Amino acid sequence: MHVPFARAGHDRLTTARVLGPASTPSPESLPAHTSRGSPARWVTTDPTGVRTVHFHDDSLFPENQEKLVIQAAPYGPEWLPGDADDLPLTMDEHVQAAVDCYNAGATVLHIHVRELDGKGSKRMSMFNELLGRLREAVPDMVLQIGGSISFAPEDEGSEAKWLSYDTRHLLADLTPAPDQVTIAINTSQMNIVEIMNDDDLEGTSIAKPEYYKAYRDMVVEAGPDFYLEHLKRLHASGIQPHFQLATLAQLETVERLIRSGVHTGPLILNYVAIGGGFAGRHPADLIEFVRRTPDGAVLTIESSMRAVAPMNAIGIALGVHVRVGNEDNLWRRKGERMTTVEQIEQMVQISEALGRDIATGAEAKKIYRLGEYYADADETLARLGMVPNRRPGQRGFMLRDV
Repeated sequence: MHVPFARAGHDRLTTARVLGPASTPSPESLPAHTSRGSPARWVTTDPTGVRTVHFHDDSLFPENQEKLVIQAAPYGPEWLPGDADDLPLTMDEHVQAAVDCYNAGATVLHIHVRELDGKGSKRMSMFNELLGRLREAVPDMVLQIGGSISFAPEDEGSEAKWLSYDTRHLLADLTPAPDQVTIAINTSQMNIVEIMNDDDLEGTSIAKPEYYKAYRDMVVEAGPDFYLEHLKRLHASGIQPHFQLATLAQLETVERLIRSGVHTGPLILNYVAIGGGFAGRHPADLIEFVRRTPDGAVLTIESSMRAVAPMNAIGIALGVHVRVGNEDNLWRRKGERMTTVEQIEQMVQISEALGRDIATGAEAKKIYRLGEYYADADETLARLGMVPNRRPGQRGFMLRDV
């Protein structure tokens, strides 16, 4: 049974409501940002020179953690109508899905668009239309466009592939502009079915051999020619990049982009544990990624199928954020389907059982620091709690200036 979500400062929506565009706080209005735990944790280096995140003794206390931001991904671009019980088809259904996610407790909306024939849309006009309606229907949500646009095969026997660099660059020109666009870093395999089993795919189109093979062989093309230009265009349009990372190698590439002054803004990222070239489900890998993520970053855990709830439970306990939705998971337990709204409600229940509050829309925007940009690499490193770049002739491990 669906139980409407309610909390202080979070108004429940019934249908699309007409309000002005969502506003984002100015940098001057934002408090000093600390992420994932107690208000003061220091980033130093260990004897190997690797950055180390320090949890204080009280960092696991929920009153010292950021309020939980729940990302919802209710548009499942890999699925066809009938694969999921709550897959939206019409534009009205797309909008209502967002309203339902917000009412359940989600404050970030991961967006794809579906054509009436059930296939993922690649038309920018469809994204523009949906964004315009979402700005009115869910003005307090962070609107995040999926950077693949649509990777679904055109039909049985076709490839599952990400669109060309030039097509993905068009996301920087959407009107109205989204708050975020997700961005992949470094080309890699994206075999989403490697970590799934027959039970996961039972009753879905991906169980068909042609579709299964298409997703098994999918590759994310995201080399330097792509991400350097994409970051430049997103910055020029005032759109925040949301990094989708799976490995420490990708995280290190992003750190180099920060240290070289290519990315000069908040570090907002997902740890993507879907296997097949991305991270797997080993909890130690998740913990290590959290440990290696800068204190000033905003980290969300993303996984697949029935691993979503346990992986997210670990994330909630550690003080990071979570993503759920039919794009990632269809199941509560073996053989029992679960909608996006039910997954959001489950995250609310887990978080509240641990004593951790759920962020409102306004609080999520402040946590994400929408609209913030920094002057240069030095300021970005300082804002993110990272040690400064080495100065010429400087020896030893780097520490913050005092």
